[in-house]
Amino acid sequence: STRRAFDGGGNMNYLYSFIIGGLFCIPAQILLDKTKLTNARILTFYVIAGVILSGVGIYMPIVEFASTGATIPLTGFGFSSTKRVKEAIDKDGALGILYGGLSGTAAGISAAILLSFLCKIKKKIDFPLQFIKIYCII
Repeated sequence: STRRAFDGGGNMNYLYSFIIGGLFCIPAQILLDKTKLTNARILTFYVIAGVILSGVGIYMPIVEFASTGATIPLTGFGFSSTKRVKEAIDKDGALGILYGGLSGTAAGISAAILLSFLCKIKKKIDFPLQFIKIYCII
């Protein structure tokens, strides 16, 4: 199962998720602190790393072990894209390359667009949307 933290296996699964997720974050924080790389470059690197690790079969065992600790970071976005592209190619051949990645990540992309739009509105029109304060830098 790719969702060990949710299978009733106990609190250790949450600990594994936390540790693996943290291990993914450490290199990014070091790169931010010690280099002049921009956030966008580091984020792009993480997505591409997820795609490459998924493509060579390394990322799935990490997901099986750490569950959300591996699927929530940006490497998980690359993993989800790659997984859906593989499924779409198996189903529809080369045409699956065009739509597979979006079908696996559409919810995340839609949420990012919606929250960006709401943050922009909130900054232009000052109305109380308490939940948006979590996502908007004010």
